Amino acid sequence: MRRCHACSAPLQANNNICRYCNVRNDIDLHGKMDYSVQTTNSDKICPDCGIPLQTIDLYNDGSLLIERCSDCFGLFFDPGEIETLLENSVSGVHDINHKLMVSINRERSQHRRQVRYIKCPVCRQFMRRINFGHRSGVVIDQCNAHGIWLDNGEISHLMEWKKAGGQLLHEKKQAQVKKEKVSRRKNTSAVYDFPGDYHDASEPDELLETIGKLVFKLFS
Repeated sequence: MRRCHACSAPLQANNNICRYCNVRNDIDLHGKMDYSVQTTNSDKICPDCGIPLQTIDLYNDGSLLIERCSDCFGLFFDPGEIETLLENSVSGVHDINHKLMVSINRERSQHRRQVRYIKCPVCRQFMRRINFGHRSGVVIDQCNAHGIWLDNGEISHLMEWKKAGGQLLHEKKQAQVKKEKVSRRKNTSAVYDFPGDYHDASEPDELLETIGKLVFKLFS
């Protein structure tokens, strides 16, 4: 069970504010990673608090630098950085646990949270709200050009989702969708494909007759 960093009271799974002392807790990085905070603030702005974000060195070796708000503890990832963090943090998952995934999403459900659209910390344009992966239960704020914003607690949710086999389920779903698209393209190609002799340019009358029949068939 997670506990408040200030008073050690238990924290609810979907809330980082202690209901006893009202302190906001960093439930994503504190006690989980040996990170360090860079001395100079980033020029990126927190979309919720409007203050400069901190630059965080997650592994203390400069290999993965992300931004964090020192007030709300939201995290900003450049394109591809979430995938890198999940890959480094959660490995060796070979099974899909559907029941555990449902349990995680039920426990961490944010359906009561008010929907709001926030601005990208870099370009200050409104970001899109999209689901991360298949059945992750996490709705991220994404700027296609600059990256992804996660509220505090959501990266922990994604780690638990991946441990339950969520990434495997997502990849399986993507492969299925790709297979269905290929099948649809093949079926469409078969419907509109002409027999080889109709492409013979030396027989224009037959070609025109065939085209006429096809057009009549399509619009009749």
